[in-house]
Amino acid sequence: MKKSFKLTAENKKPERQVDSVKYEIKKYITRERKKKLPESFDFWDFDCKIGENEQVCSRVQVFEINSAISQLASEDKESFYLEILAKPGNKPPKQES
Repeated sequence: MKKSFKLTAENKKPERQVDSVKYEIKKYITRERKKKLPESFDFWDFDCKIGENEQVCSRVQVFEINSAISQLASEDKESFYLEILAKPGNKPPKQES
């Protein structure tokens, strides 16, 4: 997903618009995690970037997306750019003590 989201809408309060954006992102991540994994992989990993626009993005972890959106909303930004790319990943092997 490479998309610009608006944090303002004519027919919604800003808080509700932020909530609807967060919900849309959550739905996308859930949908991607349900896809069939290629053989020899354990889980879906995500490369995420967020920023005011495509040129000014910083890398974030999946669990940091909501707080980054809240921070952008508190700075009264009108929109932001989000990039989420799914990739298969493997868990590191367990180390025996």
